[in-house]
Amino acid sequence: MQRGIGIISEEERPVIRAAQYVRMSTDHQKYSTENQAEIIAAYAARRGFEIVHTYADEGRSGLNIAGRDSLQRLIDDVRSRSINFEAILVYDVSRWGRFQDADESAYYEFICREAGVTVHYCAEQFENDGSLSATIIKNMKRAMAGEYSRELSAKVFTGQCRLITMGYRQGGPAGYGLRRHLVDERNEPKAPLARGEHKSLQTDRVILVPGPADEIETVQRIYRLFVVQRRSEREIATIMNEEGRCTDLGKPWTRGIVHQILSNEKYVGNNVYNRVSFKLKQKRVMNTPDMWIRAEGAFQPIVEPDFFEAAQRIFAERARRFSNDELLQMLADLLAKRGALSGLIIDELEEMPSTATYRNRFGSLIRAYQLIGYVPERDYRYVETNRVLRLMHPDIVAQTIAEIERVGGSVRVNPTNDLLLINQELSLSLVILRCAPMPAGGLRWKLRLDTSLRPDITVAVRMDAENRHARDYYLLPWLDVGSNEYLRMAEYNGVYLDAYRTEDLAPLYHLTRRFRLDRAA
Repeated sequence: MQRGIGIISEEERPVIRAAQYVRMSTDHQKYSTENQAEIIAAYAARRGFEIVHTYADEGRSGLNIAGRDSLQRLIDDVRSRSINFEAILVYDVSRWGRFQDADESAYYEFICREAGVTVHYCAEQFENDGSLSATIIKNMKRAMAGEYSRELSAKVFTGQCRLITMGYRQGGPAGYGLRRHLVDERNEPKAPLARGEHKSLQTDRVILVPGPADEIETVQRIYRLFVVQRRSEREIATIMNEEGRCTDLGKPWTRGIVHQILSNEKYVGNNVYNRVSFKLKQKRVMNTPDMWIRAEGAFQPIVEPDFFEAAQRIFAERARRFSNDELLQMLADLLAKRGALSGLIIDELEEMPSTATYRNRFGSLIRAYQLIGYVPERDYRYVETNRVLRLMHPDIVAQTIAEIERVGGSVRVNPTNDLLLINQELSLSLVILRCAPMPAGGLRWKLRLDTSLRPDITVAVRMDAENRHARDYYLLPWLDVGSNEYLRMAEYNGVYLDAYRTEDLAPLYHLTRRFRLDRAA
């Protein structure tokens, strides 16, 4: 039969090569990657697309692009034009992302469109054709996707607060001297939880119980040393290390670890929550005590309340609010008496505020020196900065270990070189890089790679211009960068280095996540 002029049969329709992007968090089974792929496949068959590539982020939040390796790779491939497709098929707007700023979602789609790659939302009721109606509906969908996450976050937070007031533990390791224990819906004990283990039943809950007897005795001894003998946290840490004791993480004791034991209410049985907020993967915020959620007497205490209260009184007295003039006068009097100043001289005097007080009030110890007219023989600003960074290092390592264990990984720490062995297969070194502002206004960082240890991955934490907070992170594989003993880094370093840059450590935690593999029949 003769066809009409201009009519194209199904067989003659040109096939458009396309990639599919699927993402699943943990919210709804209907968004499983298999279900998404099925809808996308049906859409492709109707519209004449051939799916030639799949980008999949499984178990990843859509709040931002950090940690979504496949979406990042998709955007990078489009930018570099190293693609063999002309369209991207996505289940719906929410699978592209639940970005808290709808413009971020639009930005990634614009990158694709600019490269001549169209984005199709296969389960939506509108055509993504750039028309006014489609643009309005799509922007509403983007806003609704972000709002869904905000509402869910509020509901989850309310539920967590309720569980806290009922005496149940919410996340995080138990800490030295304590252990996590599983209870059922009737509060009947079930089983202890080892580090890295999580409850499997929705109705189960977690409480804190006293740990091994030797750890309990060590915690009580720390309180006696601090309250009765008036030893400082640093002195107590030195005592523990000289006796060959290790923390629950197998690491040496530090001033910060001792201070945490002396100040955390869980040791007297109180359940405290919401000290720090990190909602919707936004900026971490330290909350004021009036925002904390507290349940007193939730757990069995291992420290007498009198000792705990005495320790808090010591902290309060130590932190007594001196005016700036009083602090500087005390520093000037000490200079007149000793003839020189240093952090060691200041910290060894009980009647003097600590060097931390001067750093917090004036920005740095060097700045306080300048205000009283004292000029050290050498420029010690970098020494002060390095000291602060050294104090930060154990906390960053501990936080990294906790997050790796939270996603099911295991970590063993080499106490001699701080090298982390993850899952008995991946070695990792964590280095904090001091920022050096240049006279012309630029920023520079210098990284020395440890050629003797040769870690599989070096995590370089770049500090901001004030060396107060982490600016970003570089996950540097030894295979790619190990030939360099030193790396000098600017704000922008090109694809050679910036390909390994990330805003947070979510990609590292995803890399160390353990997945169950079913045995083939």
